[in-house]
Amino acid sequence: MSAAGPSPAAEFVYTAPVSPVFWVTLVLYGVAGVFYYVGFFTKSPAWVTRAARWVLFLAFLSHTVEISLRGVDHVHPGTSIREATGFLSWLVVGGFLWSSVRQRVAVLGVFVAPIAAALLAVARLSPSGRATEGLNLLGRIHISLATLGVAAFAIAGGLSMVYLVQERILKGKKFEGILYRRAVALETLDKMAHRLVLVGFPLFTIGLLLGAIWGSQRSASFARPEYPIAMLAWAAFGSLIVARSVLGWRGRKAALLTVVGFTAAAVVVVIYFVRRAMG
Repeated sequence: MSAAGPSPAAEFVYTAPVSPVFWVTLVLYGVAGVFYYVGFFTKSPAWVTRAARWVLFLAFLSHTVEISLRGVDHVHPGTSIREATGFLSWLVVGGFLWSSVRQRVAVLGVFVAPIAAALLAVARLSPSGRATEGLNLLGRIHISLATLGVAAFAIAGGLSMVYLVQERILKGKKFEGILYRRAVALETLDKMAHRLVLVGFPLFTIGLLLGAIWGSQRSASFARPEYPIAMLAWAAFGSLIVARSVLGWRGRKAALLTVVGFTAAAVVVVIYFVRRAMG
């Protein structure tokens, strides 16, 4: 089902009908979230956490099929912010699964699974709004690269928030809590977050540049709030990379700046999504 050129009466329609695979994926994300919660916050056997990873992996595979089916209907992740949000959900889960191959960060899974489910539900069940004007290949590449960058920032931001919580626990000498017993080494969290920033920053940068070119082709107004906020996110991560290389920033400072950058990037996505959904 093509999203191009909708009639005025069809401005608020789904870009493609949801498939049964969507509901399967949603349920699997929910089950994975429950397993992660039980495995992390209770004295459950080790198999519960392993089951959580496997269920999340099945959800990721199901989500892959769901996106592919939409592609068959000519609805691709780069066609709109709505489709990009569903793609962002898939990327975050895939990135988390890849990151957890070397280091088990179960506490992050507690948040990744329900957030992925929420993003997917919003992307598929919300009104599509008006079709994106002047969407061409350059626009699709811009949306796709920006989404990839935000996904990397999202995982880095999550790891940084875990870092800040664990650091607070250690400084407060609260050694009896479950967060302490299930803690991951701070240095490991710091390095993982930094690697993700190094992956996401060039993707986000190219996405911004292509977006500026695409916007100029459409004579788009750059006086909207999302543009300076996107630049704030870019500046935060760019400053982080420079400060880490030149000034040796590590730990708390790097984690705080990562969270600031991700928050700004997330606000941009929300602004785009709300504007598109409201037409």
